Amino acid sequence: MNKTFLLPCLLLCFFCHLVADEPRPLFIEGYSGQLSYAPGEEFKLHTSTSGRQYGIQIKRHGAKVETVFSKSGIRGNEHSIPENASSHGCKWPVGFKMPIPVDWKSGYYEILLRTEDRGDKFVHRNRRTAEGSCYFILRAANPGENSKILLQFSVNTYNAYNNWGGFSLYGFHGRAKIQGNRVSFHRPPRTLFPNWEAPFVAWAENNGYELEYASNMDLELRPEILKNYRLVLSVGHDEYWSAAMRDNLEKFIAEGGNAAFFSGNSVCWQVRWEAGDQALTCWKQWFNQDPLYPNKKNHRLLSTLWSHHLVKRPENELTGVGFLHGGYHRSHGQFMDGKGAYTVHRPESWVFAGTKLEQKDEFGGKDTIVGYECDGCGIDWRDGLPYPTYKDGTPKTFTILATCPARWAPGDSYWYEKWPSPDHSGHAVLGVYTKGGTVFTCGSTDWSHGLRGKDPKVIQITKNVLDRLSKKAP
Repeated sequence: MNKTFLLPCLLLCFFCHLVADEPRPLFIEGYSGQLSYAPGEEFKLHTSTSGRQYGIQIKRHGAKVETVFSKSGIRGNEHSIPENASSHGCKWPVGFKMPIPVDWKSGYYEILLRTEDRGDKFVHRNRRTAEGSCYFILRAANPGENSKILLQFSVNTYNAYNNWGGFSLYGFHGRAKIQGNRVSFHRPPRTLFPNWEAPFVAWAENNGYELEYASNMDLELRPEILKNYRLVLSVGHDEYWSAAMRDNLEKFIAEGGNAAFFSGNSVCWQVRWEAGDQALTCWKQWFNQDPLYPNKKNHRLLSTLWSHHLVKRPENELTGVGFLHGGYHRSHGQFMDGKGAYTVHRPESWVFAGTKLEQKDEFGGKDTIVGYECDGCGIDWRDGLPYPTYKDGTPKTFTILATCPARWAPGDSYWYEKWPSPDHSGHAVLGVYTKGGTVFTCGSTDWSHGLRGKDPKVIQITKNVLDRLSKKAP
């Protein structure tokens, strides 16, 4: 062989070996096989990692964060990512499973994943670590035995904002800015729990309130648990609901059960559960692309706004308020210099008992409890007091107790052909109604920030609601 040709070949071979010796990126990711479990059921963890082994820690988030289980030396395997993982799931095999101890308390459980290595065989001899996380919800072993209050975590909203695999139900962070219309739970998740539910749970458990927990999809998949409770809670950003979820909670209220929405932008979008792929479908503003759209008989189930004129089931009918007459406060460019506080209109209500609040007083501004996304209702002002117009589905018994200005961002209204105008302003509305059972709503995602900030007015109002609505009706 020509020596002038041999030398380049040897060099190429040498460099190829160097490249082959380069350590691969170290990663670990996983997801729970189910959204929620009951004690005694088998927890299944689906994982993919480039590490040979990994370890897990399981932590319960409550009054404090407590490690309840740990294990190391679990064999690692890497699995491919399907092109449609965002919509149809990863379909990874189970990497670890265990029966959930029967004495574990109901709650939000975080699974921390960790793997490590020492880099390459010949170069890059570093100790490397990679970490990931996922979660599951643990329901009560015997629903209602230890508490008559059920907090249903907004897992549908977590999933809607999860762009793992390339797509979520939003275009702003999707691949090529494309908005998805189907999102699977069977992929490494995103959680919004720390933003809103975590401070509520920590406050409640630290102040003597025993709560039990479920995922909000359990309102569809396990509606029989509702009969064991007197009060169902929605906290934070509870945006995506299926028809079955609404049907079951509305039936619960009609039969005398109570609900409290310490949340905003609640029950805004209708979704459909896809059991085969553990996924949610929601076409949102592109409702005319929903496969149900051509058949007018199915318009009630269109996966778009609950308040859309084709669906004809505004969320106000359940919560008393809705996003169409709410909007943003100190977010999305709207009321960026707003006070983040409610103005009191009817201090004589039981909701304000013990607060010493008077008419026109403001509260909650220190912690901006009116913030991000807000719900309201059509309002007529008479003699300085707000009254519902009742034109938007708000129940006839609804009473407006406090308000704060809110407004849609102008661009949001362009695709909704029935919206009054791009600069339409509304309010975050705090109020209450009774129709069978009693429903309280605060009309803001950020109520729990006042609990985290130890605002005495927010704390007293929260206590009033929990204490009154968790008791049997007189």
